[in-house]
Amino acid sequence: MLVHFVTDDPGKIPAIRAMLEPRYHVAAKVLGIGDSQITSGGVLMVDADLRMRVRVEQIRFILQEIRCISEKLFVVRNHVRSMVEQAYALGATAVVSRPKEIISKLAQIEVAEKAALTDFPITSHEIADGAAAFSSMFSAARRGKPINLSDAERPTSQIIDNIAQNGLSVWLDYVRRYHEGTYQHCLLVMGVAVGFALHVGFNRVDVKRLGMAATLHDIGKARIPVSILDKPERLCLAEDEIMRRHPVIGYELLKDISGISPEILDGVRHHHEFLDGSGYPDGLMAPKISDLVRLLTISDIFAALIESRPYSPAISRQNAYEILCGMDGKLERSLVKAFRNVALVA
Repeated sequence: MLVHFVTDDPGKIPAIRAMLEPRYHVAAKVLGIGDSQITSGGVLMVDADLRMRVRVEQIRFILQEIRCISEKLFVVRNHVRSMVEQAYALGATAVVSRPKEIISKLAQIEVAEKAALTDFPITSHEIADGAAAFSSMFSAARRGKPINLSDAERPTSQIIDNIAQNGLSVWLDYVRRYHEGTYQHCLLVMGVAVGFALHVGFNRVDVKRLGMAATLHDIGKARIPVSILDKPERLCLAEDEIMRRHPVIGYELLKDISGISPEILDGVRHHHEFLDGSGYPDGLMAPKISDLVRLLTISDIFAALIESRPYSPAISRQNAYEILCGMDGKLERSLVKAFRNVALVA
């Protein structure tokens, strides 16, 4: 497989060649030097300081010139959050930090390319579009800038169409292959919620409404300290208390946006509420929890269980569904029962 390595430091090229060759052929390019055109296929790997505007513009120019490369791997050492956000905004399909992660991601891309030969029905462009949308919204929220609702609408519509055509399993497998952390969780919840809504027969308007609520449900995490959001182990009680503020923060960030529906705001604020009143932030009891929130809560829990986290490995869809079944009294039994085919079959 061909790897186009783009960097702002020529000194990085020998190390990347030593790491990847001869398994992969490395074609190196130094930003700002020579012709930027990349004409052949393969994988684009970018290792540059994304905090520098000139580097971002140089990379953006290269990306505008290429239409033949769908996989865009960005190297961000120590996962510096501002650079991770910038990478996804540029269209990254994966962000890695350590050499082992680079090798692992390239191996996954090889597998995906082989799958594509059998007409795999999801393109990495759709994944990248979704991640870029989350990056744009989270970055705006973190910097106190207005959130653009259209950033959420387009990827949500794309995912609805794809899941309606190809089913949920393909989407889940593909997202878990390419993304991690908060963006992976949002993409997974969006897919699960859309699959659930389609399964129970929601009309197009209600599917879109639930999909948008899922897309935006964790936007409040943009205001949670990075030290808590990216902590590689379980949170302590004080940290967990701060994390529990994200539904209200998200609601406050979105409530004054023109065109956002009350149902979406309800989903953002209340997706951690339980029927028995033990949830947060408002301790709502069953009569005050809407159907949209009930579906979103199930989707959110299921997605969290099947994703990989630094402190908790992913579990199987079967085991995740069994955990949902054990939450009788907190989740609506009839909806959990209806979710079975979504969890295990779709």
